[in-house]
Amino acid sequence: MTQPITEDGQPTQAAARRAAATIYDIARQTGVNASTVSRALNKPGRVNAKTEQRIREAAAALNFRTNPMARALPTGLTNTVGLVLSDITNPVYFDLIRGAGRATAAEGYTLVLAESQESPELEAQTAQRLLASVDGLVLVGTRLAEGDIRAFAEIKPVLVVNRNISGVPSVVPDVVPGIRHALDQLMDLGHRSMAYLSGPSNSWMNTLRCNIIFAEALKRGMSVVEIGPGLLPTVEGGHSGLHRVRAAGVTAVVAYNDLMAIGLLTACQEANLSVPGELNIVGFDDIFGSAFTSPPLTTIRTPVDLAGEDAIRRIIESIRGHDEPAPVELATQLISRGSTGRISQK
Repeated sequence: MTQPITEDGQPTQAAARRAAATIYDIARQTGVNASTVSRALNKPGRVNAKTEQRIREAAAALNFRTNPMARALPTGLTNTVGLVLSDITNPVYFDLIRGAGRATAAEGYTLVLAESQESPELEAQTAQRLLASVDGLVLVGTRLAEGDIRAFAEIKPVLVVNRNISGVPSVVPDVVPGIRHALDQLMDLGHRSMAYLSGPSNSWMNTLRCNIIFAEALKRGMSVVEIGPGLLPTVEGGHSGLHRVRAAGVTAVVAYNDLMAIGLLTACQEANLSVPGELNIVGFDDIFGSAFTSPPLTTIRTPVDLAGEDAIRRIIESIRGHDEPAPVELATQLISRGSTGRISQK
């Protein structure tokens, strides 16, 4: 067969590429059956140890790589997990993705990322497409209706992060410790009126944070108002909330997340409103960059890297048909910085 060549007489790039090795190439090199090669590579311990070692050395020499799609034909599994995020540009998810990546790598799985852009319709379409090719699905900050999530869970293992749904495994950080410490600090600084700058109305976590803030504020004799919900969970969303904060006459604000808190802080600077002299601001999540604002942002830290690891560990155990592992402690904590302090006396 004539090899394709370029005008200068050299083989084309396509012709020069080395064909991918197969288990039959390994079988020929080691003198065993292809089925033996398959068992040695996919089910360690099923063949003689010396034979398995010889097969693995031949596979390495031939640069053999297992094709997950080919493996899926007899097993129905691809060793992949889908991770759908509500907003991939939100820095809070950086550490979560990294934690999930560590866990999948440790288990020999591949992580497939997608985002819903805060759209339930896009999230549903994305989840449907992913379920056709992954072994399990993790939904982070999902905006889907409970019925849709349960329907997906009937197809393949599904786990949700930052949301509780009866009958569906979940990973939800404990927000109570961080909120209590934040409100205790505000009380110690002399604050008696506060606002919660609310996020998306279809966010389960937003509702949870709001409810706990109201309950804890009332225990302390603090007056509290909700501003929102429905504001975008972004810098722009926080920026747009300043006029409502000022109209509420409060001295402190806890925002749904750090992005909104940073937006509110920026709006205060533009309006020559002193922080913390005239208004205290507390964020949520402790994203990268929250310590670099002016003043640095006080925030309630969420251990999102551990949440990512725990979510992957649990979904893989579900895929394998095992019982769920023991839960990981995911308590929030207050990180006190310069955006909280005593109100200046006028």
